[in-house]
This record gives sequence, C-alpha cells and structure tokens, in this order.
Amino acid sequence: MKPNTETASAPTIGLFWPSWTLWRREIVRFLRQRSRVIGALGTPLVFWLLIGGGLGRSFKLPGVDASMSYLEYTYPGAIGAILLFTSIFSMISIIDDRREGFMQGVLVAPVSRLAIVLGKVSGATTLAVAQAVLFLALAPVAEISLSMISVIATVGAMVLVALAVTSLGFWMAWRMESVQGFHAVMNLVLMPMLVLSGAFFPPEGSATLIRWVVNLNPMTYAIALIRQAMYFGSGPGHLSGQVGLPVAFGVSVLFAAVMLGLSVKVATNKTSNVSQ
Repeated sequence: MKPNTETASAPTIGLFWPSWTLWRREIVRFLRQRSRVIGALGTPLVFWLLIGGGLGRSFKLPGVDASMSYLEYTYPGAIGAILLFTSIFSMISIIDDRREGFMQGVLVAPVSRLAIVLGKVSGATTLAVAQAVLFLALAPVAEISLSMISVIATVGAMVLVALAVTSLGFWMAWRMESVQGFHAVMNLVLMPMLVLSGAFFPPEGSATLIRWVVNLNPMTYAIALIRQAMYFGSGPGHLSGQVGLPVAFGVSVLFAAVMLGLSVKVATNKTSNVSQ
C-alpha cells in the first residue's frame, strides 16, 4: 500500500488537536493496560531495594563522600531506569499500531509528521514522569531530604530526560519491523546505556575504556542532571567530583533536541515500512 499522494498534498490540520488526540490515546491505552507498571516501575524498584539495600554502607564508592550509602547513590539511577523503561516500553505501541493498521490510517490523514511525533512522544513522556514522581515518595528510604525547590528541579529534570529517551525510543521503534527486533536492540543498546551511565557505580574506579564510554554516553549526563536536581539548593556536599549541573543540563538539552529532530526526520522520510 502506497501513501495517498492526493491526501499528502492536501492542507494539513494544525499541530495541537492531532497531537492531543494521540497523547490522549497513549494515556487511555496505559490505563487499560496497568500491568505495564510492573515492568516499568516494579523492576527498577526491586533492583534498587534488593541490590542497594543489600550492599548498604558496605559498598565503597570511589570519588563519593563516605557518608553516602549505596542505596542513596543508586536512587537517582533507579529514577532514570523508570524513565527509560517506561518511555521505551511505550514506544512499542508504534509497532503495534502498524500491525493493527492504525498507523497507516494516521499517515494518510492530513496530519503533519511533527504532530504524530509530538503526540506519541508527549504521551510516553507524561506516563514516564508520572511513574517517576510516584517513586519520589521513597526518597526518605534512601535518606534523601527533598525540599520544595529540589522537588520542582527534579521533576523538571525528569521531563527533560523522559523527552530525550522517549524520542530515542520513537526513532528506534519507527525503524523496527517487529517487537522482537525492538527488544533485541533494547538489550544490546539501551541497557548498556543505563548501566554505563554512572547510575549504579561511579566511573572513577573503572578501566580507562569504560570511563571513556561513560563520558560519551548521553545517559551519564541525564542521570547526573537528576542527581544534581535532587540536591539542588543544598550545596555541593558529597556531589563534589560528579558532573556539574550546567554541563549535565546542557548535554541533556542537546540529547533531547537531537533525538526529537531525528524522530521527526525519520517519521517524515521513512514511511515505506509503516505504509506497507
């Protein structure tokens, strides 16, 4: 099935209503499939409590203040994992929509590709941030005292990181032919991005090659942004030696902008796989 060229040349609808409709569809679909919370929220929670709580203060963190427990150190990483898993799992819906024929209907409608990207990405971003905000209630368990300003800063960081990883997921899912292929790429690329981000261990004690990979990994700066936001206004303290807030914010903004741009580009150019 080829794209309808006559429809493509017709005037397109504005951005708001198509984006809002796709955003609402993502939210409704999630509310009808609440078991997705188990995979996106449950896995990082169990990992954080079992690994972080089990090691406790017996784990020596190179380059980190001795007063910080492993449970506290990995708490921002667990939030990053929730954002990543929720965003990526939400983007599997692109492959499902293609298989069910919904995406073909969207593509032949007088809707701009930008509206499609914004609707899907904003829906997944909303779900990811909502689940991560729920996880913030466990901050006292990690012995982290959050002020109002640090909560606001952390939520803002979550939105930026979720936007970046959701756009990454959109770009990858749009090019995939099957859910199995998407999971293969996820295990090969996305999991190493999370592990090699400083989320669960500081890079200072790693081999030189690993430190280079960590420094080039955009998720490193995303996790650092969340970590810095959580301690925002409380002074440098045991965050000395970590990636600074300006650098983390700048790289995260660049990461989000690049991935969002690539998502729009691939949705605009690569329509053959979706329309077949």
